[in-house]
Amino acid sequence: GFISGFTGEEIKRLIENEKIKTDFIKIKNENSRINVKILEEKRETAINSCGPFLENEYIEKLYQKLENLNKEDILVLSGSIPKGINEDIYEKICKKVKEKNVKIVVDATKNLLVQALKYNPFLIKPNNEELGEIFGVEIHTKEDAYVYGKKLKEMGAQNVLVSMGKIGAALIDEAGQEYFIKSPEGKRVNTVGSGDSMVAGFIAGFLKYNNYNDALRMGVSAGSASALSKYLATKEEVYNLFNNI
Repeated sequence: GFISGFTGEEIKRLIENEKIKTDFIKIKNENSRINVKILEEKRETAINSCGPFLENEYIEKLYQKLENLNKEDILVLSGSIPKGINEDIYEKICKKVKEKNVKIVVDATKNLLVQALKYNPFLIKPNNEELGEIFGVEIHTKEDAYVYGKKLKEMGAQNVLVSMGKIGAALIDEAGQEYFIKSPEGKRVNTVGSGDSMVAGFIAGFLKYNNYNDALRMGVSAGSASALSKYLATKEEVYNLFNNI
């Protein structure tokens, strides 16, 4: 990703404090954005600011980094995009890495997601609201998720994971098999990052167990564990739920 200014340096420092390797592209103008999350007893409020404008030279640097990927890698394209970037950026990235046989995961909304489908991403993860938005419907049940998730499969996705908040998560795998896991009971403390945690958990579960049932279990465990704790879940918290699902 991209970092800028004091905020960007602080993001990098905090990530590296967690013993995670970084390989950011530094941009010269403005600061990386600050998002404010307000947690109350019965609601969460997000105040998300705009990030810096990205000139084309920085996109080219990103493309250069992607040249280093190989078939052992998993590329996650996640979230919204900065100012200055066209909505087809995820599609362009998918096209560039297609020949490398990289597993691509797309966790994004509307056109960012739909335009990438032609490149057969390994996994996509819309939530039920995002899935409904694509087709102009409301998704309330796992049956709804199966119906419209399969439409995204027909459009090119290999596996479709639909997160449904406290209801749970539905999965349609590459063979068309349907799975559903109910979210574990518990008081939701902070749902920020729980969708990202679900993606990370699913990938980790798939790499470790090499089957979609355990991948989904790990995904739901990671997403729920993050929602049930103030910060992102620890490995121990994830496995406590995983062993009971």
